[in-house]
Amino acid sequence: MSEEKKGVVYAILAFVFWGLVPIYFKAVKSVAPTEILVHRIFWSVIFLTILMISTKQMSIFKNILRDRKKLKILFLTSILISTNWLVFIWAISNNKITEASLGYYINPIVNVILGMFFFNEKPTKFQKIAIFFATLAIINEIISFGSIPLVSITLALSFGFYGMLRKKISLPSMAGLYIETLIISPFALIYFIYLVYTSQNAFVLPLNYISILLICAGLITVIPLLWFNAAATRVSLVKLGFLQYFGPTIAFLLGVFVYHEPFNSEKLVTFSLIWVALIFFTLDSRYPKNVRKNCNNSAKSS
Repeated sequence: MSEEKKGVVYAILAFVFWGLVPIYFKAVKSVAPTEILVHRIFWSVIFLTILMISTKQMSIFKNILRDRKKLKILFLTSILISTNWLVFIWAISNNKITEASLGYYINPIVNVILGMFFFNEKPTKFQKIAIFFATLAIINEIISFGSIPLVSITLALSFGFYGMLRKKISLPSMAGLYIETLIISPFALIYFIYLVYTSQNAFVLPLNYISILLICAGLITVIPLLWFNAAATRVSLVKLGFLQYFGPTIAFLLGVFVYHEPFNSEKLVTFSLIWVALIFFTLDSRYPKNVRKNCNNSAKSS
């Protein structure tokens, strides 16, 4: 098997895993989302420490610790990723898997908008069309349900800004996540002590079924990250960008067909508009640069 084919397999494993993650959070829905977040942070630190040592990346970790500028940005990204995790966990616990999947569908469009504002990137014709349809989808949600889809927008924005800041400092994903979880872990520990002190903790010793599942919160964070890292070094960004839609698609199908979340005609219109936006977004990624340039020039002359 060629390296590229191996990369595609790793990418599919990672994105399918992320798409199936709601099953795990449904299994621990009796636990408060904030405590699940605490265990996701705490056990991720432990598993990532083992991996950092075994893969001999601790030297990268030490170098980052000497860079105050990077540490300041990592403090912000740790808040963003923790917010993203918490909102996602809350959404699954409150039967909003489809709304969460919508957030990750919107995320690529958010990335384009952030690139426009913070990196002076000029959107292509296809990207402008994608943004237009994504905007229509959000307007449809607001009109249909009389409220802003906060879960979707929070997930899309938090992950979008997270990716933007991580791009600025350009760190290996495992080392970056390791430091982010380390930064936020003291706050998680203080909160867990409070839970124990007030007898609100679900994690107990000796370990019961729920406690074992909470330990697995670290594994569900680290395992797909390893697969994604293996894919990112072998597969082009275009192919990786296309495969990323596996995750929210699987989550969406789980929400509708397994957990029977309501999916009416208004929701269908919203998702249809997003899927049209993603078609244009994907077309933009797959077209050669010179073809996109010719499309833009012809649009200007017309």
